[in-house]
Amino acid sequence: MKKLKIYLSTTLFSLIAITSFGQQKSILGTIKLKKYVEYFNSIDTEAVKNFVPNADAFKWLEANVPLLDCPDSVIEQNYYYRWWTYRKHLVKTPDGFIFTEFIEPVKHAGKYNSISCALGHHIYEGRWLKNNDYLKDYIKFWLYHADVGQTKQRFHQFSSWVDDAVYQNNLVNPDQEFLKSILPALDADYAKWEKERQLKDGLFWQNDVKDGMEESISGSRKDQNRRPTISSYMYGNAMALSNIGALLNDEAIKSKYTAKAETLKKLVQDSLWNSTSSFFETKKPKGGFANVREAIGFTPWDFNLPDDKAIYAKAWNQLLDTAGFKSPWGIITAERRDPTFRTRGTGHSCEWDGALWPFASSQTLKGLSNLLTNYKNHGKMNSKVFYNELHQFAASHVKNGKPYIGEYQDEKNGDWLKGDNPRSSFYNHSTFCDLVINDLIGIKPRQDNILEIYSLIPKGKWDWFMLDNVSYHNKTVSLLWDKTGKKYNKGKGFYIYVDGKVVHQSKDFKPVKVEMK
Repeated sequence: MKKLKIYLSTTLFSLIAITSFGQQKSILGTIKLKKYVEYFNSIDTEAVKNFVPNADAFKWLEANVPLLDCPDSVIEQNYYYRWWTYRKHLVKTPDGFIFTEFIEPVKHAGKYNSISCALGHHIYEGRWLKNNDYLKDYIKFWLYHADVGQTKQRFHQFSSWVDDAVYQNNLVNPDQEFLKSILPALDADYAKWEKERQLKDGLFWQNDVKDGMEESISGSRKDQNRRPTISSYMYGNAMALSNIGALLNDEAIKSKYTAKAETLKKLVQDSLWNSTSSFFETKKPKGGFANVREAIGFTPWDFNLPDDKAIYAKAWNQLLDTAGFKSPWGIITAERRDPTFRTRGTGHSCEWDGALWPFASSQTLKGLSNLLTNYKNHGKMNSKVFYNELHQFAASHVKNGKPYIGEYQDEKNGDWLKGDNPRSSFYNHSTFCDLVINDLIGIKPRQDNILEIYSLIPKGKWDWFMLDNVSYHNKTVSLLWDKTGKKYNKGKGFYIYVDGKVVHQSKDFKPVKVEMK
């Protein structure tokens, strides 16, 4: 590994000067990506081979993923590692392509080892692939093929923010005909959730296990709790369907879901905000708060639900508190100060009572990014906090000194609590690459033809970086920041290329909106 780092840092960049940004492949990507893939392949026994085996990994990744060059070797290596592992989960089925969650077959999965729990994460991550057909197949699988025969209810086996993810995918890869074709199914699915999980007061309830969070402090596998997760998901879904309605000039859909979103927004803020703890909390079936802060209390910001008020932003201060969510290995799933923190097991089950879960870490980081990007009230949060937590999230992807992503970790020493259980290897249950592209570097997808960049890289942290070969609105976008002009020999400053042409150049790397030509 040391040799890999030395090679990448000392011999690669003399070749960058001859890279053509108008090409679909860059010399930067070809060399760096290949070295990483060779290393990852070399440490893998490849017990399971799906649509793209290791032997074809480089070719497939080269054709599909954006390419990153940055001074943070931890973030960079994990960026490529997570794309390498994501590719492992692509499965070709008689019902089209899908992405799996577990690399090994598990008993609670549906057809083709499919599980809907991390569907939203899969779509957010995969929207940056150049070939969007994989995601379209995957979305259609859950809408039309998952709940048939003996596999009924597999789509609703877990809570979902699928409508939001579908809309976010469309912002990167516009396809109104696809949206129009699936809108009736999305509309019907929302109604099904209302029938199954909506209470008379308008909030949604869920068992912990069907939120993908089996053993939490606030509930259990059977309690029908009003959780910040599912109501926030349904708010995000309603907002997405409203936006899809507007995009397709379907006034009925737009109006219906705008009203649903407005109602849910008020209900979550009025009913799930505990003013005593200054946090969004779970409520028990009889209406009382669970009286514990859990990472799910940050979920409303994943969908920009809370009003932009200091009283709500105060919740995020717990991210810096070692009695709250701060730990040596990352963002824990429940506040440490709770008396029952980490008392529900030692990895034999699935405990969400304080250990680190990548699923929750990526959700919390997305919510933090939204807070810093879309709100004026930030509490004690800033870009340095986001960067440090993302860096730590990347650093946690390790086991026995090698890159690894599993189910969940001890917050003190980073041990993966499922041990060597083969089902946990390459666990596809969170995002990372999307957090780098959309949040850290800051490509903010939009419906119009404006390319918006709002980065959370702290000022002065990076003197250079390149994000190359990004597929966006059927164009290829490259971002290049070179403070001195000596890294890439393209000149000083920040450059944006669209299909090989410079559409923006500035002295400083700062938020910008430019029209794509």
